[in-house]
Amino acid sequence: MSAKRDRHENASPLGRILQNTAWLLGGKGFGAVCGLLYLAILTRTLGLKDFGHFSLIFGTAQALIAIAGFQTWRVVVRYGSEHVHAEEWDKFGRLGMLCGMLDAAGAMLGCALAAVLIYGFAHVLELNPNYIDMAFWFCCGSLWALVSAPTGIVRALHRFDKAVYVEAVVPIGRLAAALLIWWTGPSVGRFLFAWAAIDILEAILYWAMARHLCPQAVRLSNLGKWRQAFAENEGVGQFFLVTYAGATLEAMMKNGPLLAVGAFVGTRAAGLYRLASQISQSLSKLSTLLTRSVYAEVARARVSSEAREFRKLAWQTSTIAGIAGMVVVAIALVAGRYILELIAGPDFEQGAAILVPLTIAASFDLASVAFEPVLHATGRARLSLFARLLAVCGLAVGLYLFIPIGPSGAAWAVALAGGTSYLAMGVMAWHTLQRLERDEIGLVTEEPGSTDG
Repeated sequence: MSAKRDRHENASPLGRILQNTAWLLGGKGFGAVCGLLYLAILTRTLGLKDFGHFSLIFGTAQALIAIAGFQTWRVVVRYGSEHVHAEEWDKFGRLGMLCGMLDAAGAMLGCALAAVLIYGFAHVLELNPNYIDMAFWFCCGSLWALVSAPTGIVRALHRFDKAVYVEAVVPIGRLAAALLIWWTGPSVGRFLFAWAAIDILEAILYWAMARHLCPQAVRLSNLGKWRQAFAENEGVGQFFLVTYAGATLEAMMKNGPLLAVGAFVGTRAAGLYRLASQISQSLSKLSTLLTRSVYAEVARARVSSEAREFRKLAWQTSTIAGIAGMVVVAIALVAGRYILELIAGPDFEQGAAILVPLTIAASFDLASVAFEPVLHATGRARLSLFARLLAVCGLAVGLYLFIPIGPSGAAWAVALAGGTSYLAMGVMAWHTLQRLERDEIGLVTEEPGSTDG
């Protein structure tokens, strides 16, 4: 039985990116509205102090997910796109289930790390002792809710339309849970339990969707064929290690500043930082959506298009994303304080000084949306890793210089790191595209004049 693939096969690469992004934006637009509503309930019912505790626990879980979660969806898309293009469904299945095993191994590793971090270092973040056990179990639940491998299967098949329905479970579930908890009595523990349970439900549904779309791939019999999967996908081990290292560095950039604010400034400041970060992510949601669409389409274009078309796709995507990034920053500058007060109340309006630099950082991510997929698709994932390492160095320097200012200083450190990453990865991506096109032109000019002697 063949897989149920994308129905828009005749569209241009940019057209497919926009179609896929439109599907995601429809779901995520609805999800963003739900997210702002349950965020308002969280902040107004818990207050600044308890919302700070919730934020630190949630941030710790996200950091563990990034460290122990191996970003296997990138592996599935990078290597699986070729199998999907050739309709080699058995190879695609062995690769997908290998990545599922890696997700499970990461979850077990993450639970062990959670025990060390939560029980050994909770005092550094000034967590309420009553929250330590629930923080540990929340981290464990979040780790086992990883959906990286089935996400990669769905994206490699270009069925973003189906993914929308599964991913809608989280915002709808969280909003319903927030309303119920608000009615029955809000507490940090109840919110954490609800969030973890909903994430686990999403993971189950994602695996079911991957099975529905490609039943020949998602089979238990493929779990024992991991050695064959490694043999069939040359360089997959090295690519996995590089992308894992890159994801770990990205996690340090995304979650490190929040934990640094909690450790060096205080729990209330962490709550302010988390709220501003959440809103900046909502404003720049297009970055995440474009990344998902672009990564899959770039991997596809690499095996089915010429270098000139490949370069044109990257340029078009970067231009659209750059314009969107400037719009996001303008919204934060003009309406940031009003948005914070409207959502969370007057106690949180001082977070506007944090929101602006975080939005600038998010705009850098948005503008560079095509760079990393280009490097990965062309076998130069190590360059993207080097760019992320430079960004982490920029973050460390920024935190050292600006953390005395408070949470807004941490936000400017994130903006500095985002700018560093944008410049470094952009230079590497465009150099790679130019070299790829020169190599292709060289091959074409050599062929007519080739002789046998």
